Amino acid sequence: MLLVSTTRSKALEMGAVENGFNQAIELSAEILANVKFIQEKKLIGKYFEEISQDTGKYAFGVDDTLKALEMGAVEVLIVWENLDINRYVLKNSVTGEKVVKNLNKEQETEQKNFHDAVTPAELEVLEKMSLLEWLANEYKRFGCSLEFVTNKSQEGSQFCRGFGGIGGILRYQLDLRSLDELSDEEINEDSE
Repeated sequence: MLLVSTTRSKALEMGAVENGFNQAIELSAEILANVKFIQEKKLIGKYFEEISQDTGKYAFGVDDTLKALEMGAVEVLIVWENLDINRYVLKNSVTGEKVVKNLNKEQETEQKNFHDAVTPAELEVLEKMSLLEWLANEYKRFGCSLEFVTNKSQEGSQFCRGFGGIGGILRYQLDLRSLDELSDEEINEDSE
């Protein structure tokens, strides 16, 4: 009888301890969420500061951010946790050339995105993956840190709406507009 009573007592104690742990976790979840919220506001604040001071040490939007990433210029990659863009690896059925396109849901419905711009060749989908997933798998290769943000704060909401939900704080000043002009000039020289 004493053994049963002791076992029952130990079980009740363990239940109380487990219940206490669960309560502590529930109570700390709110505190941890607030810490994450404050860190997010600080990070986006730093990003906005680079933009407002026009330091040239920032990138925003999918194309510019990925260009800066490829160049190794991104120190902190900032991505909205619900970024709804897919990364496609496409192959030209005539030339065999591979091209990567990052398309949102609307762009995915446009057939022109799956045909070569110069020739009428169809582009075969070799791979389709969420850009978020691809970035989570590949960001270390570019030597940067990856930070996911929400749109729950005023700053996070502005980042998502105004900057496309993806951007980066750069290691050094980079004029991405001049890179666009250079690549446009190269295309024009090649076609002449």
